[in-house]
Amino acid sequence: MERAVVRKLPDGSVRRVQPFHVSLEGLETAIICRDQEDYDAVEKQLVTCARRKNVLIVIHAVVSNHAHAAILAVDLDCANAYAQDVKKMIGMWVRRKYGDAKLMKDVDASAVGLDSNQHVRNALAYIPRNALDNGCNVNEYPWTGYRAMFRRGDAGVEGARRVASLTKREKAALMHTCDNLADVPWLLDSEGHLIPSSFCDTAYLEQVFHGDQAFFIRTIGSLNSPEMRYALIEQPRIRLPDSEFHKVVNDMCQRWYRQDIAVIPMDKKIRLLTYVRRTMRTTLPQLARIFGLPREQVAEILRQLRR
Repeated sequence: MERAVVRKLPDGSVRRVQPFHVSLEGLETAIICRDQEDYDAVEKQLVTCARRKNVLIVIHAVVSNHAHAAILAVDLDCANAYAQDVKKMIGMWVRRKYGDAKLMKDVDASAVGLDSNQHVRNALAYIPRNALDNGCNVNEYPWTGYRAMFRRGDAGVEGARRVASLTKREKAALMHTCDNLADVPWLLDSEGHLIPSSFCDTAYLEQVFHGDQAFFIRTIGSLNSPEMRYALIEQPRIRLPDSEFHKVVNDMCQRWYRQDIAVIPMDKKIRLLTYVRRTMRTTLPQLARIFGLPREQVAEILRQLRR
């Protein structure tokens, strides 16, 4: 499989992109989606924000109190910008419809890099698995990208309508945005819902599972959901103090290079630094302290990687 791929992005540029898992979590008791209109609106915000922030959705899931998406983005900053835009737009929807300006306040919207083949496969399978864990059949749950995968055909559905052909008033009513969508390939079904195969990068997921739908389904069924939740959602959101952070990074360095972080050469240090930046909650000053580099040098390394 290819973990990093070259793709044409919404802004028309052709870039090398990496996979990230994006989630909105924190609403254990509150509910975002109270009716079908809310599910539809949240799904459409995931899609329109992806276009706005220049990322591609591979697969997604919307449930009553949280949402997930696997995306392809140039770097972690782009992925996190997407996560924050989704949070903002859903917050606007909830405030406008229900008059609740505080519901999204404690929601944590962030991204984590998927930095191994196994990590990518498990994340892509975990996202639609959320339907199963919420008491629904994965095959029948309407608010995921699952049904877009392995279609072996085009995105056409009888009665489908192109989003690009909507009038300004229809776009506002159906897509909940004032963005210019004249160039998008998205399709709506006869009920006005987005057709996932018209916006999901199905080719990416399918090559991850070697074109084998049975492999994808087996992976969904075999996942340990609590373990995946910890790996994808809970662990990356923990900001460790320097002493614990140094131990985690040094243990990682020992596994990768069989050396302490203080003695590895610069090329290996850069590789490890960028991995840690993508997969753990940290800051530029903390990275500088742990890797023993000037803050300006760490900032320049991260800048170079974004080009």
